[in-house]
Amino acid sequence: MTTSENKSDSWSTREEDAEIARKKLKVWPLDEENVKLLDEVHPKTWETKSRDEDESEKIVYDLIAIGAGAGGLVSSRQSARRGAKSAMISAQLAGGDCLNVGCVPSKALIRSARMIREVRKAQTDPTTGIKIGGAVEVDFGQIMKRMRMLRAQIAPVDGHTLGTEIGVDVFQGFGRFVDANTIEVVSVSHNGEEAPKPKKLKFKKAAICTGGRATIPSGISGLSESPYTTNETLFNLTKLPSKMVILGSGVVALEMAQVFATFGSKVTVIMRGDTLFPRGDPDAGPYLQKSLEKSSNVEFIKSASLTKVETLIVPENNDDLPLMRLSITSKGEESELESDCLLIAAGRTPNVENLNLEAANIDYDVKEGILVDDNSKSTNPDVYSVGDCTAKVPRLTHMSGEMAKVVVQNALFEDDWKLSSLVVPATMYTEPEYATAGVVTGGDDVDVYTASLEHNDRAILEGDREGYAKIFCKKGTGTIVGTSIIASRAGEIINEVTLAMKHGIPLEGIGRNIHCYPTTGEVVMTCGLQLINSKWKR
Repeated sequence: MTTSENKSDSWSTREEDAEIARKKLKVWPLDEENVKLLDEVHPKTWETKSRDEDESEKIVYDLIAIGAGAGGLVSSRQSARRGAKSAMISAQLAGGDCLNVGCVPSKALIRSARMIREVRKAQTDPTTGIKIGGAVEVDFGQIMKRMRMLRAQIAPVDGHTLGTEIGVDVFQGFGRFVDANTIEVVSVSHNGEEAPKPKKLKFKKAAICTGGRATIPSGISGLSESPYTTNETLFNLTKLPSKMVILGSGVVALEMAQVFATFGSKVTVIMRGDTLFPRGDPDAGPYLQKSLEKSSNVEFIKSASLTKVETLIVPENNDDLPLMRLSITSKGEESELESDCLLIAAGRTPNVENLNLEAANIDYDVKEGILVDDNSKSTNPDVYSVGDCTAKVPRLTHMSGEMAKVVVQNALFEDDWKLSSLVVPATMYTEPEYATAGVVTGGDDVDVYTASLEHNDRAILEGDREGYAKIFCKKGTGTIVGTSIIASRAGEIINEVTLAMKHGIPLEGIGRNIHCYPTTGEVVMTCGLQLINSKWKR
């Protein structure tokens, strides 16, 4: 195992540091909480010195992870814990999208929004016996500060220091292939000193874990020059937009639509199609749209495209908001909207550029990602791919983490763990939540068992009876092939179903499993009882 001595300097709230953080790392404001974040996930200076060799370049690493998101963290740290010489190369912020601009900050905002809706609900429902005088005031600045505080609290788990304590050599810089078994690390420095010279690292096995980024659509006049927002910059806002327009209608789009509408923004979602989630459960899209319209006043423009963006006001500083005029075409009709926050949430693009993959004989598609086999191995037998940079895998944090385990097991222990064996749930954390796994559409080869929350006792007591559970089984059997759940805690409920799918437990097994009463989780038991009762004969 490699142990390391590391040199690092701390960030500060000084103006010069704030400018560097904004321009190079896209992080602002550089307040006390963001200083804590950066000190963990991207120290101002960081130099790795390996003790067990004169130079790190003389080491042949058992595994090198390029990227420091969920995939890179899990693969490099699990390798080190199991005795391997392990390294991780971090170009931007360790923790990747999930910690910095995805799962963590979004869920902090979702919690604040849910609290606001609960208070408003209590105000308007006299049966609760709760009396709250006056309107609910939303302090957006404080909500964002709380988010930054919570993110900084979580950051040490993903930070460079913990990685080195585990035994990982952490290199801060951009990694690219030199040949089939060599990676060059180009370091960066933010303290005015000359950056360390590039290092060439040899490896036996490598994992590409470079993640992805928001796709910016081409062919929209004025978009590329406009001050649009993506998930990468959304969580830097310090002022609440009054008129938010969201291009896209996937998970990120809908989560943030409900959140910002609850905070007080007028939110309009531009949908390419006629329904949400057109390739999913056919009942889910209309159900969720109606729910978001009712609970949060989110507006939807269907079968629409953004054709032009005209920038009217360019903000003078990071605290101000821009103003844009948007031209939209929907079902042959043209309209215009003004917006001070245009959020682009129209899909993801894998980060595969500039890695010099050709030098390592690695095949890839710039739109899909790195091409791999069922063991997550690329066309270079010593290089694997993990997470959002990989073609044809679900782009989810927990998928990246599980793929990293697959790669460590297959690369270092010559196992045959297959990606196709994974059962991968996905959850959208709106209110209600929407969780799915496997097959979620009907057909002649499946039976569908559906239970509504309308008569679920816990849902009645909570005053939240929105939602249902569907479980899809192979025709004429209890073999579960998929599930679709809409409920306030669908992301918690689905885990029982995916456990059953993973281990071959039939739906009858869920039906006969004792569930605590009263819980919304009983809704999947009800699906099981439907199947059991359908077989009863006199």
